[in-house]
Amino acid sequence: MTKYILAIDQGTTSSRAIIFDEKLNVISSDQKEFNQHFPKSGWVEHDPEDIWQTTLETCHNAITRALISSSDLLSIGITNQRETIILWDRETGTPVYRAIVWQDRRTANICQKLKSQNLEAKVKEKTGLLLDPYFSATKISWILENVSGARLAATQGKLAFGTVDTFLLWRLTKGAVHATDITNASRTSLFNIHKKAWDDELLSLFDIPKALLPEVRDCTELFGMSNPEILGSKIPITGIAGDQQAAAIGQACFNPGMVKSTYGTGCFALLNTGANAVSSSNKMLTTIAYGIKGHVSYALEGSIFIAGAAVQWLRDGIRIIDDAKQTSELAERSDKQQDIYLVPAFTGLGAPYWDPDCRGAIFGITRDTGREELARAALEAVCYQTRDLLEAMKRDWAVGSEIKTALRVDGGLAANNWAMQFLADILMSNIDRPVNLETTALGAAYLSGLHMEALPAPEEFETRWARERCFKPAMSPAECDRKYKGWSDAVQRTLINNVTTFDRNH
Repeated sequence: MTKYILAIDQGTTSSRAIIFDEKLNVISSDQKEFNQHFPKSGWVEHDPEDIWQTTLETCHNAITRALISSSDLLSIGITNQRETIILWDRETGTPVYRAIVWQDRRTANICQKLKSQNLEAKVKEKTGLLLDPYFSATKISWILENVSGARLAATQGKLAFGTVDTFLLWRLTKGAVHATDITNASRTSLFNIHKKAWDDELLSLFDIPKALLPEVRDCTELFGMSNPEILGSKIPITGIAGDQQAAAIGQACFNPGMVKSTYGTGCFALLNTGANAVSSSNKMLTTIAYGIKGHVSYALEGSIFIAGAAVQWLRDGIRIIDDAKQTSELAERSDKQQDIYLVPAFTGLGAPYWDPDCRGAIFGITRDTGREELARAALEAVCYQTRDLLEAMKRDWAVGSEIKTALRVDGGLAANNWAMQFLADILMSNIDRPVNLETTALGAAYLSGLHMEALPAPEEFETRWARERCFKPAMSPAECDRKYKGWSDAVQRTLINNVTTFDRNH
């Protein structure tokens, strides 16, 4: 009898549930958006109950649409927005504060203080990460300092910390399991990626009680059983990975030198470096790609905070489009003689600049500039930022190694043909788009099924990866370099302008 795998894909703007069969064909799915909260400039929050309820609802709906019952599920895999943090009461399960989202910049001053004490090198050496509000540790510190009674309760072991995977695992098991996987742990700034353990020196540096922390496990383990009151049956939860690592797994990037780029709310490129944790000299992150059956593989990662979110801004912010799909048609109709550059630093700039105080800017506007040109600029910005990342990765990885020629892409924006062609042009490289763009959920399902011995080992899974389309560069190298030089100039002007503004306001 066929068994099915439920993949939970809990993202920044929505929660999704996808049912896969034993051959990893999609049987059904459901998706629910939830509210974003922006209480102050640079602050981004979610209601943890919104995260839980949308996850629960989509799981039930996906099961119903698949015309199966929960007892037909072989296992559950979870993938999640990373670095977003939740603290909750261990007894009641009630969060003590809203989830502070990975995009949130409120702890920039904490990071700056630690940098001024010359502590960034120590953090980078142990974690592979930079001191930036993006990561979890300073968010935890902020809650402990700003929520009444939180620090005392944490010290007494009454509170639990978790990234979103941990929170969902806790809720699915009705508080029976407090655990995370090695990829999510590696994004907290508290986990030593070389010793593969929570680091006491880092906990002291950020002033975080160890009693808060979950147990860390490989990506493919029996994390626990779902409580039958939640989904109707006891189902093994056997795979967890952060969304970008799950996408790399879904893209079958198991060999060193393979690179993928996911286009969701943000854009995240991961380059598999194998057993070698490559230290970056170009402000890339060194992170854990996956831990499978005791084997840990590392990656270089570049993180862009705003990708698909720029298209959301066109739709929900300035309201010049009704649907994200319109951007392709608008870009095609735009005046190609206008060089419009949108630097989407809405919540600061990520790699390779790492400026949390920077804010967005648009350059090149004339009286003739309309929504067509703005739509094109938003799509182009994603591609320019991707080149920023890959240029830096190549410099870090170049010694004795080589990045594979084709970039594997996934995520919602990867379906936009205009954007993917421009990406091929500006990178001067082939772009491979897979048949299944839901690679994040696919990676979670694969990890879960691998533990259950229902799916093949990575080397065989890799042979099943299928390309839907290859985009090849068509722009002349001279035009490519001209346009990219214009982008680089726009970024530098944005950085300089924001420094001046910051100094004036402070």
